[in-house]
Amino acid sequence: MKMLDHTYQTLYSELAQRTLDAQFSEDFQIEGRFISMESGGRRYWYFDTAKEGGGKNRRYVGPVDDEEISRRVERFKDIKADNRARRKIVSTLVREAYLPKPDPMAGDIVNALATAGFFRLRGVLVGTVAFQCYSALLGVRLPNTAMQTSDADFAQFHSISVAVGDTISPVLGILKQIDETFREIPHQADGRYTTQYVTRSGYKVEFLTPNTGTDDYTGHPSPMPALGGASAQPLRFLDFLIHQSVRAVILHGAGIPVRVPAPERFAVHKLIVASRRLTDDDGTAKSRKDRQQAVTLMIAMIELRQRETLVDAYMEAWERGPAWREAIQASMKMLDADVERRLRDELSAGVTALEGRPSEYGLRDT
Repeated sequence: MKMLDHTYQTLYSELAQRTLDAQFSEDFQIEGRFISMESGGRRYWYFDTAKEGGGKNRRYVGPVDDEEISRRVERFKDIKADNRARRKIVSTLVREAYLPKPDPMAGDIVNALATAGFFRLRGVLVGTVAFQCYSALLGVRLPNTAMQTSDADFAQFHSISVAVGDTISPVLGILKQIDETFREIPHQADGRYTTQYVTRSGYKVEFLTPNTGTDDYTGHPSPMPALGGASAQPLRFLDFLIHQSVRAVILHGAGIPVRVPAPERFAVHKLIVASRRLTDDDGTAKSRKDRQQAVTLMIAMIELRQRETLVDAYMEAWERGPAWREAIQASMKMLDADVERRLRDELSAGVTALEGRPSEYGLRDT
């Protein structure tokens, strides 16, 4: 594993700051004003602008206790977008630091949804496009073989979609601006709802939401008020993945500010779902890719001395119940013997360091 030069890590941090500033200035016009309102015992920022003919439009911004958002509210009038400079930074990170960038279709889709407000409404980018962000976030070069994809996946908690009181533009219209062949795929369980969109060439966009109930609910689409007419496919284990998501930048255009799962949660989640690819047409290939991404991130975090952060996520998943434990163990047994041995030894040592007993987490006591 090769570390990124400190210069490029600093440059990425600067890009992350600038892209968020630029997105913020594009989202909110200087003529409007921010207000804070309380809901459910927590305060949130909203942005008011005047309507033609009287009245006002109100848009959700984010929680007041999010320091990054509140800091930008305070210095809103001073924020200036610097598109040309950011494009140069992106180019430098891709060409000189060899950091991964998405394919043009994925980049355009993420950018369109970001501009529409998907991430402002606390959506999370998941899947392989999100995995591409971890090289820069962790400050290492990850193998490109685990980064190829022909789809883009987006997730949001249903409770958030209901609570924010705002919505993006119609999703199909957003996607057709990128490729006019995008069409809705009516959901198999209920054709009135759409969770997937696909182009004539087969590029797919899918919206997901956690299913915290039983597997009986997995096949039924969930209406999502904030997603511009799109519904979402409920999936088990997704709540673990997108809880406490982190900010990142997609290296496309002038940089796209997004939210992605925390790398330790992404790694453990991939370990879980790799053993459950039983009904997909290409389930074996997806399972192999899931395990590759899980192992890549786990080893990277171990070598970066972030083992306890990884182990903490592993222990949380293990404690979720029998189905979680069975999935983790099944995937571990499918790894190369040397890789499995190394991961089990590292996880055991990490559990011990956190004052736990490895044998209670499917590991060998050290």
